Amino acid sequence: MTGPRFPGYFADPFVLAWQGTYYAYGTGLHGHEEGGNGRAFEVLSSPDLQHWTSHGGALTPVLAERRDYWAPEVAEQNGVFYLYYSVGQGDQGHHLRVATATHPLGPFTDQGLNLTPDEPFAIDPHPFRAQNGQWYLYFARDELGGERVGTMLAVMPLRDLLTPAGPPQTVLRPSADWQLYSRQRPMYGQVYDWHTLEGPFVVFRFGQYHCFYSGGAWTSATYGVGHAVADHPLGPWHEPAGAATVLRSGLNGWIGPGHNSLVVGPDGQDHIVFHAWNAGHTHRQLHVARLDWTGGVPRVQEEED
Repeated sequence: MTGPRFPGYFADPFVLAWQGTYYAYGTGLHGHEEGGNGRAFEVLSSPDLQHWTSHGGALTPVLAERRDYWAPEVAEQNGVFYLYYSVGQGDQGHHLRVATATHPLGPFTDQGLNLTPDEPFAIDPHPFRAQNGQWYLYFARDELGGERVGTMLAVMPLRDLLTPAGPPQTVLRPSADWQLYSRQRPMYGQVYDWHTLEGPFVVFRFGQYHCFYSGGAWTSATYGVGHAVADHPLGPWHEPAGAATVLRSGLNGWIGPGHNSLVVGPDGQDHIVFHAWNAGHTHRQLHVARLDWTGGVPRVQEEED
């Protein structure tokens, strides 16, 4: 099955497996829509990654004023669930925050912390626990230096799931033309050919760390998912040259697939969870596909619907 798993708008999907149930969190609700219980981030549940039930919103908004809530991810430790997200206005002023709950469905309550106070723009937080137990928070941030100016991937170690242990450092920069977001884009008082890497997601497989990321413009069919490898969570990270290597438009009919997470399915195999545009290009929807690791390289196979 290559079609959407859920009919509604569900962008930037993250799936948590917990006690035999899968929970999906996505961008779409911002705390003021009908059917969201006054909360941001729609949360779904599923027994099998195929059939999903909506439970409304998960996060109690941090501000009374309307804001845009993007790209939730959830980590669990000692029975507490930590929801990381960004909040801003449109595509301006986003910072990373964290909320907690005692159940995957929430409600999640913001903990009053700005995790990226020194960043002009920070989105797409991804909490990751390394093999030695150390937690890291990956995210995307804007940088104006280097050969390709734009949004890049950074990481900072965490002292605990609420506290950064040090400043962030850039781990992956744009390196290819397919990662172009827009030419001659006005940003920070200048005009740039703006490149974008975003949506980092890290797993440990075959003795190495694998970082999946999205590149290009999320609004277009050029959007896709690339892949980099490192021996340590801080890098150095190495990626294949060329186009998006994991997900791209045209594969299985998907349009602009991206912003993925990975989860082990009921079959014991890795599945990649991502969004793609509907045929009318009016909203992004939840998709799930089996990930093939033949030769230690992640690939999604062509399938018959």
